[in-house]
Amino acid sequence: MSRLKLFLSMFVCGGLVTVVANPVQPGWVRGGAHARFDSSTHITAVGSGNSRHAAERDALRQLVLHFGARILVDERITESYREAMRGGATATWTHDLAFDSTILIDAGMDNLIGTEIGDVWEDGRGNVFALAVLNRARAVQIYSERIRANQEIIANLTDMSAAERNTLGGYSRYRLAAVIADMSISYGEILSVIGAPQYAHGLRRGDELRRGAQEIARAIPIGVNVRNDRGGRIQGAFARSLSDLGFRIGGANPRYILDVNININPTDHQATIGGQPIIFTRIEVGANLIDTGTGTVLLPYDFNFRGTGHRTQSEAENLAFNEAVQRIDREYRDIFSDYLSRLIPVR
Repeated sequence: MSRLKLFLSMFVCGGLVTVVANPVQPGWVRGGAHARFDSSTHITAVGSGNSRHAAERDALRQLVLHFGARILVDERITESYREAMRGGATATWTHDLAFDSTILIDAGMDNLIGTEIGDVWEDGRGNVFALAVLNRARAVQIYSERIRANQEIIANLTDMSAAERNTLGGYSRYRLAAVIADMSISYGEILSVIGAPQYAHGLRRGDELRRGAQEIARAIPIGVNVRNDRGGRIQGAFARSLSDLGFRIGGANPRYILDVNININPTDHQATIGGQPIIFTRIEVGANLIDTGTGTVLLPYDFNFRGTGHRTQSEAENLAFNEAVQRIDREYRDIFSDYLSRLIPVR
């Protein structure tokens, strides 16, 4: 599990704040921010640094800390959410185009939508202080709208027929819905802290939708057809990689087939050990994941290498097969998992 961290976009409002060196320390630097911003309508935090940029970033971090660990999100989730938004993956799943157009992504900021820098002060000795301000009413408006739009996207993603559901497309729809649900939960936690917990009621959790994705995986048979195998070794390696991710192997007339072809031939490479000639062989493996419904190659995968040499051709080929199995065991599960994570559902 990667380090937990908050990733929420920044939406800066208000005008520019001018930094003026002033020996008279403002009250908010000493913790008296409420003299300027009523705590019933605003949440504030003070940060410091040796530059305006550093002070503002610290103030924003301090404001996030006000909310505590409740709004932390796995950074892998935020990265998936960010990529989906950047790629427009959700645009066809919501009728609210304004929501999609107002997504602001800043990979370098760990702070809250609706935050602004309310004031900055420099003490004349190289120390800068910044005041971060979150308007409660504005935050409620922004986050509740995000949740509403996210809920619409989730409902549309998961609304499909049984035929649509039991496909890799259906699987990817549930996976994307789970990511969006995780973000909505974090938005709901923010609203609860702000004082608007009603918006967090009834939200589906990402883990529930991931279980739905796994149910789909178990219902999808993938055939593994291998030409020129030796004792089913290559077939077994690919089957293990797919079943480790929850997919069924085989079945009658599967929608998806992993079509694998193997070529193995002696090489011209020459070597001797103890005066005995050593034979080397080259193995080539090509595997295409095919959607039989459309005839489309979804995921190509291939490799070739010269295997460990041996005194006999048969043993050299046996060693090459063993090494190919080890490579598939090492690589293919992650390659297929990465493909699934990047599979963007099309409406």
